[in-house]
Amino acid sequence: MSKVACVFPGQGLQSVGMGRDLYEAFPAAKAVFDQADKSLGFAISRLCFEGPEVDLRETINAQPAILTASYAALEAARAVAGARLPSPAFVAGHSLGEYTALAAAGVIDFATAVRLARERGRLMYEAGVVKPGGMTAIIGFDENTLAEVCRETGAWVVNINCPGQLVVSGAREAVAKVGELSKARGAARVIPLQVSGAFHTPLMQSAVDGMSKIIANLSFKDPTVPIIANTTAQPLTTAAAIKEELINQLCHCVQWQRSVEYMVSQGVTTFIEIGPGKVLTGLIKRISKDVQTLNLGDSASIKNLANPSS
Repeated sequence: MSKVACVFPGQGLQSVGMGRDLYEAFPAAKAVFDQADKSLGFAISRLCFEGPEVDLRETINAQPAILTASYAALEAARAVAGARLPSPAFVAGHSLGEYTALAAAGVIDFATAVRLARERGRLMYEAGVVKPGGMTAIIGFDENTLAEVCRETGAWVVNINCPGQLVVSGAREAVAKVGELSKARGAARVIPLQVSGAFHTPLMQSAVDGMSKIIANLSFKDPTVPIIANTTAQPLTTAAAIKEELINQLCHCVQWQRSVEYMVSQGVTTFIEIGPGKVLTGLIKRISKDVQTLNLGDSASIKNLANPSS
């Protein structure tokens, strides 16, 4: 029997104007943005809709903004499609997107999720100030060869996104050296990423310490749907396991390719990407060419759920 998975994007897809059409078209989406403003104590909705872009790009803002836009799309889709929106067999999110998945699976409510995303962004930014670093995408390169290059330089492989798309992270000099060596050994492209630190590495230890204290004081529920963990590509089914995953993913590799492969192996034939952009859809199609994909990120795609034949 075919199954559906819902997946949620991570940081890097923020853009001025995101979510505005959802806010204007769907009361359910408007309610999400209004709740985000109230929960955070400032108008993140205005930052999403009007910018300025330099502020929206900051980690402390980008993370709650993307989570809010993604959850607004989910709530709008639920309101429009009702029972016709397939119940997922699994949910997953890329890095920050894992927090959206938590809210989607009922582990925490949206208000808690958006505050957690804001704190996560703050702590990750501060960790990057204390221990500066960067991230670079390496395109068209073998995973094992890149791991060897990282061992030589002191950097880490931190995103295994799909065949031929990997990301390294670490101290700036180490990441720059990885880029040079990867090009020399045959990588097709080396693309520095606009981030404020060495995310998903041990250089995030101060963020780990901060988030550990915050999460320890929160009440999590067991998920209504298994969540595929970034760090293990295995299903999380208990509140305790999810708390452990949220801490681990700050300083460990995001196993996105293996997460998708696991879901496909369990019978998932359709992936619904919910939130800004279509990055995860592109990755999923490169991981498994046989699956179907659907994007729900703007008002047009969600309105189509009411009239799927149009």
